[in-house]
Amino acid sequence: MTPPFPPATLIVSNGHAEDLIGAALARELQRAGHGPALALPLVARGRAYEGVAAVQGPLLELPSGGFPFGSAGNLRADLRAGLLTTSLRQWRAARRLGAHVTRVVVVGDTYALFVGTLAARRVPGAPGPRLPLTHLQPLVSTHYAQGMTPLAHLQELNALGANLFMPWEVALARRARRVYTRDAASATHLARRGVNAAYRGSFAMDVLPAPERDLTPLLDGRPVLALLPGQRGDAAFSLPLMLSAAADLDEMQAVAAYPNAWTTLPPLPGWQATPADEHTLWLRRGAARVLVLRGAFSAVLHRAVLALGTAGTASEQAAGLGVPVIGFPTPGPQYVAGFARRQARLLGRALTLTPADPAATAAAARALLTDPGRLAQAQQDGRRRIGSPGALQAIAEELGQP
Repeated sequence: MTPPFPPATLIVSNGHAEDLIGAALARELQRAGHGPALALPLVARGRAYEGVAAVQGPLLELPSGGFPFGSAGNLRADLRAGLLTTSLRQWRAARRLGAHVTRVVVVGDTYALFVGTLAARRVPGAPGPRLPLTHLQPLVSTHYAQGMTPLAHLQELNALGANLFMPWEVALARRARRVYTRDAASATHLARRGVNAAYRGSFAMDVLPAPERDLTPLLDGRPVLALLPGQRGDAAFSLPLMLSAAADLDEMQAVAAYPNAWTTLPPLPGWQATPADEHTLWLRRGAARVLVLRGAFSAVLHRAVLALGTAGTASEQAAGLGVPVIGFPTPGPQYVAGFARRQARLLGRALTLTPADPAATAAAARALLTDPGRLAQAQQDGRRRIGSPGALQAIAEELGQP
């Protein structure tokens, strides 16, 4: 019997990186001939889905960028922006959309899984049984809890559900057809708790594109130091500090990956900006020169030997390529002290944390570069902790199986 709705997939995601993963999965599903996709992004506008999946609403721009529990200030700002009322409307949208798809895929945390579970239940009276539900969990890892004492968990109480697979997430996950984790250890952990969990590869590396351009004409032969200030409000704090640290590392050529228009650059006291074109800008302070590039994030990472990073997925992708990262906490909204500590537990020796001080950051970078043994260990930890690409292609193939 022909179903009364098209064979579409609903993808529920809640975050910038999660949207990128969801969009990449939609492409793989289409490539494998598994039909179109609808997207329900729970944070921001879902721009990653443009041209790939039909974006459904309501949409919500959060001041925190999807990190309401990163700090009390984040939560207050998100509540003022309509977090609660829009969330309720999104729940209703999820139930409604469940009547028009054949499967639900969630990319995100426990909250996204809850919304996806609502969609899989369908609206009352809709034909057919529960929809098959699949969860891609790119956030929680068993590495986050390594070495943490009960007191340490209390000190990071706002991130408890990000450090651990909580009982309510496990209960929801048991209802899923399959849960795909970000590393093999997490899949083993969930399987022991009755979840059909599997690891197929790194989501972060799957969404890292090929190098966008050849940087050779812009490089002077020194080892490349990548500056990854992030694309949320953290960059306003971290980019000036990174530039000051880079100015002290004259043995390296600093190249910043900046995602937005030059008009959005934060104040950079003492630095003179000279745009070469809409994708290339030079910053000068005395003898120090820093190259700033738009639309060349992957190209920068592939040429770097070391990175200064206050970003989430971007720092993980650097580590996955074998590029060690030096990080420091920012006032937020994302890369606050607790987030930085969590990322350090995830990446192991691939991430070195310093105080938010240019001299300390430069010293840490130089110490790593001048110790070949330690540098090799950091490179190895990054590749091993993040893993290899290939997850989304394998998942798309498995989603098409009966």
